[in-house]
Amino acid sequence: MRKILLFLLLCVYTANYSQTVRKYSNEFMNIGVDAAALAMSSAVVASTKDVNSVYWNPAGLANLEDHQVALMHANYFANIAQYDYIGYASPIDDRSAWGISLIRFGVDDILNTTELIDSQGNIDYNRISLFSTADYGFTFSYARKLPVPGFQYGVNAKVIRRIIGKFANSWGFGFDLGLQFEKNDWHFGLMLRDITTTYNVWNIDEKEYKKISDAIPGENQDLPESTEITLPKAQLGIAKKFIIRYDYSILVATNMNMRFERTKDIISSNFVSIDPALGLEFGYTNLVFLRAGVGNFQNVTQLDNSEKVGFQPNIGLGFKYKGIQIDYALTDLGNQSVALYSNIFSLKVDLGVFRK
Repeated sequence: MRKILLFLLLCVYTANYSQTVRKYSNEFMNIGVDAAALAMSSAVVASTKDVNSVYWNPAGLANLEDHQVALMHANYFANIAQYDYIGYASPIDDRSAWGISLIRFGVDDILNTTELIDSQGNIDYNRISLFSTADYGFTFSYARKLPVPGFQYGVNAKVIRRIIGKFANSWGFGFDLGLQFEKNDWHFGLMLRDITTTYNVWNIDEKEYKKISDAIPGENQDLPESTEITLPKAQLGIAKKFIIRYDYSILVATNMNMRFERTKDIISSNFVSIDPALGLEFGYTNLVFLRAGVGNFQNVTQLDNSEKVGFQPNIGLGFKYKGIQIDYALTDLGNQSVALYSNIFSLKVDLGVFRK
């Protein structure tokens, strides 16, 4: 563990002195998957133990007992952006498992007005075309239980593909590392995202770029940088599940989401910023689930330059029957943060049910 932390600090130190660091690079990979987790404000790093562990903490895959598949669709920014996710995971033996997932976050049919005005200075609406921008994240995961009772780890290898019409595209690659520990019904989790930094290389179409380089005099004269680095992030989680009279259960979970930079999080310094999250799940006979969570605590600047704390409350509902689970989440309930609310649906299927 000490070697891992030292390695992480070295990565952060190196990235901070790179000219290609982007504070919010590959941010689509931080949105999250699974309506059940999002309803709990993503406070599942310690408790995740199904196919969606591919995203939240690959160490959780070590708890899989059979093949599972998961699907999710969500609309963001008033249905402008579409978010889709598919994941699959399977045990290898009684101590290890693997999984894969694909995320697409895209905006389609964007109006391209860069050639709206012809060479004579006339507006010609026939010169308007459409293009799409899409981000893809492909993840391969491996998890294994350690010889120490209660400990397990997982590793993600990620390939990032980003496309902005025919203007530019990039490839990226990075790693995540996850750990989980369980003792006396307490669950602990640590997720280190982009632990080696995730490196993206952009290919910019210079011919297309020249069409917009003089749109505003003195602006966009030079090509953007062709490389960018995503800084490491860490999530520390704790969870405990209480069983009440056999039929009822309550899962209480919390996350400390950390970025190694100064942000608008309520706890912020030059070295690390921390955004806490809390999630609750009430279950009845492992059939019906009610969920709630609050997170994304941010210092929001007001029009008068004063600041107030904004936060994102979420609620959700889930049903599980014979290995098939359907979940729904309404995020940003009550509009207490600057984000727009979203309706999210997800499906999880235990494929073993079809062999019985």
